[in-house]
Amino acid sequence: MPQLNTSTWFITILSMLSALFILFQLKISKYTYFTGPESTSIKTQKQNTPWELKWTKIYLPLSLPQP
Repeated sequence: MPQLNTSTWFITILSMLSALFILFQLKISKYTYFTGPESTSIKTQKQNTPWELKWTKIYLPLSLPQP
């Protein structure tokens, strides 16, 4: 029974991996990535809500005085 010749496996696997690496690098380099939005100074006006204008207190049912 003849033996399997494995002397060229190393160079075959090495060349395959390097070709895949180069191929994926070329595919990835074609994508354009957008940069994050630049910080712009937008003046936000504070809206006064009705519950911020007056003092409110939340009464829990258990904190009410007993009759």
